[in-house]
Amino acid sequence: MNRINKKLKEDKKLLSIYFTAGYPNIDDTVPIIQNLEKSGVDMIEIGLPFSDPLADGPTIQASSTQALKNGMTSAMVFNQLKDIRKSVSIPLIIMGYFNPMLQYGVEAFCKKCQEIGIDGLIIPDLPVDVYHSEYKATFEKYGLINVLLITPQTSDERIRYIDSVSDGFIYMVSSASTTGAKVGFGDTQTKYFERIANMNLKNPQIVGFGISNNETFKQATQYAKGAIIGSAFVKHATKNGIDNIPSFIKTIL
Repeated sequence: MNRINKKLKEDKKLLSIYFTAGYPNIDDTVPIIQNLEKSGVDMIEIGLPFSDPLADGPTIQASSTQALKNGMTSAMVFNQLKDIRKSVSIPLIIMGYFNPMLQYGVEAFCKKCQEIGIDGLIIPDLPVDVYHSEYKATFEKYGLINVLLITPQTSDERIRYIDSVSDGFIYMVSSASTTGAKVGFGDTQTKYFERIANMNLKNPQIVGFGISNNETFKQATQYAKGAIIGSAFVKHATKNGIDNIPSFIKTIL
């Protein structure tokens, strides 16, 4: 069984952390992953830096730009992670845009992910129908879960289609905007969380965008299996480096 599916079966609310590979410094990727696991994080999303990250807010865009300046590439991410399963056991997901994967070669990319122990991919700009018709078989061949996204604007019909194509969890974007930390969720978002919960989908949902502290983590996970924190963690790493990761995680859980 895929590590993501095993983790989803645990009787707890899950915390997933996103960070950009090669940021703040080119060699920080592996130490960040190791520190996050030791701090009690359930899953990790490793961001593949891209020059035009449309779904990302200014914090993650800036980290992506710096990672590229640091010299980060898809090949380097794979090289850095080649021995990661000797020290880390929690699910690892690569989050990135489709263009670098196309350039690398989709099958070659998936094969490399399997070799180093990546469990899934999140590709915000790969439409579900294109994935379903052209790439799902390849992902499954290499044991990879493709995590698909829904937003408050996604119709019930499309959500049910995404649910039928998925085999892991659904990434529930909390708002229609780009990523970024928020103070709290309002009535509109709470109603959206309730609407999705009441659909009784077969795949659990994990909420991303706008989660930055214990309050927003609890709000998001009241209706969902877990929550993803990205911008707030990247800000912490920018300000404090990678040595104080446990203290950041303690403010969430």
